[in-house]
Order: sequence, then structure tokens, then C-alpha cells
Amino acid sequence: MTTTTVLTVTARTAIRKDIADAICRAVPGTVTWLAKDRAFDIAPDGDGALAAARTAAGDAALDINAVRTTGRRKKLLVADMDSTIINCECLDEIADFAGLKARVSAITERAMRGEIAFEPALRERVALLKGLPLHRLARVYAERIRLNPGARALVQTMKAHGARTCLVSGGFTYFTEKVGADAGFDDHQANVLLDDGAHLLGAVQEPILGREAKLAALKAETARLGISTDDALCVGDGANDLAMIERAGLGVAYHAKPVVAAAAGARIDHSDLTALLYLQGYSDDEIVRD
Repeated sequence: MTTTTVLTVTARTAIRKDIADAICRAVPGTVTWLAKDRAFDIAPDGDGALAAARTAAGDAALDINAVRTTGRRKKLLVADMDSTIINCECLDEIADFAGLKARVSAITERAMRGEIAFEPALRERVALLKGLPLHRLARVYAERIRLNPGARALVQTMKAHGARTCLVSGGFTYFTEKVGADAGFDDHQANVLLDDGAHLLGAVQEPILGREAKLAALKAETARLGISTDDALCVGDGANDLAMIERAGLGVAYHAKPVVAAAAGARIDHSDLTALLYLQGYSDDEIVRD
């Protein structure tokens, strides 16, 4: 651990004082509170700080990550949608209206864990929905989809400080358009469900936006802005997010599948999406809240 790296400790609820004290004893260094009782930085004096802090925290529901101080506040946010910015997998919820949720969810889980390729898995799941009335999509959005806690604050705060924000999903444009507007994203990209004007055709427009397309979106956005991928924050939960997460300056696995959590530079298992702001060094008085 060098002086160009800090540890950021975050929690969904108040951090117990005894746990915070134990972490600070294990990792001597300068402590800065970012949010009262819920987030703080430690600028460690020596090496081995991340492992020491996690050991000191034990089984407490805390997220502890090491982040670089150079270029800490990112100029670009590229976020996955399903189970990251929102609370569910849209395709699974559509399938529920066709009585196929268990079957489709099983395929989704395998794809998100990286056990099967994303593109053929998407084609297989969409094919099962052939003939479903289009009006069911509106019901899915109205009845099932909610922004995850902290989503709007994340987007609005980064925008207020000059960052561009993009929603890039392996899901569908019907939902990214609405979710993007709700959270305040600057742009959105996703797959297009094909229909005949009244019913789903059981197909998706090619080429499919999957793992490599998400990475391509990151590269295109950084090139357009004239910045490096080091200036980007990418966040997601599934295997199709891995390429962009691994390339970003700050790649975050958010309540993610094991393969993603193991590979990401930072992982958030307990906190809400405001933790991504604390990772960038934002304090509570800088966060934009509705």
C-alpha cells in the first residue's frame, strides 16, 4: 500500500464504533469521515492495509476497498442496468407474465455467472416470449421496476461535477429509455426487442449488445470525450459486465456474481449505490439528493 492509495470503508447503515475503532487500530493512518457513521477513508501509513482492515472488520456488513487517489473522481460513468441500477432482471419479469419465470431465470443466472455465453442465452430466453402482448412490457415497468437506493444520487452527483453518465445494458431499450430518464443518465444503449406492433416476435435485433459491446461502448465514450479509460467508473453485477469493469480506472462489482466480485478492482456487497460516490472521495455534503 502506498500513499497514493486510500482505503474507503462504507456501510448501508451506521458503522458500529467498536468496529470502526478496530479497523483504525489495525490500519494506522489519517482518517477522514465522508458520511457520518457510514463512510470513511483511511490513508494508511504502511503496506498490507486492505487485508488488515478486512480482517479487523470480521463479519461486519462493511465494504472495504483500496482506491487510487490519483484521478479519483471519474469523468465518465458507464453502468449496467438490471440488478445494478434497478432492482431486478427485466427479462425475468417479462417472462413471469408468460408463466415462464422459473425457466428463464435459471438461464439468466447461468449467463450472469459466466457459465454460458450471454448472446445465445439471450436469444434462447427471448424466443420463449414469442407472442407475448406488447402491453405487458408497460406492466413490467410500472409494477416491477424500481431504481436501486442511491442510483439517482450517483448519477446526479457525478453529472453535477462534470461527468458524463451512460446506461449500457444487455437488456432492452424499452426499459433503458425509461430508467435512464428516471435516474438522469445522459445516454442509454441496449438491445432491441422485435415486435409486429402488437406482440413480441421472439427475437432481438442483431448484433446483440453483450460483453464485448459493453467494452466497446466504454472505449467509444472515452474516445469521444478525449479521456482515458482510467478516467471512467464502470459498475455491474454479471459476467457480461466483466470486460468493461476490468478496463475501467475504477471497476466496481455491485452485489455481484462471484466471478465478477473476484475480478473487479472494487466490490460493494452491502452498501447502496452512494458507496460509488464515497469510493471517489465525495463527502455527504457534496452528494445531490432529491
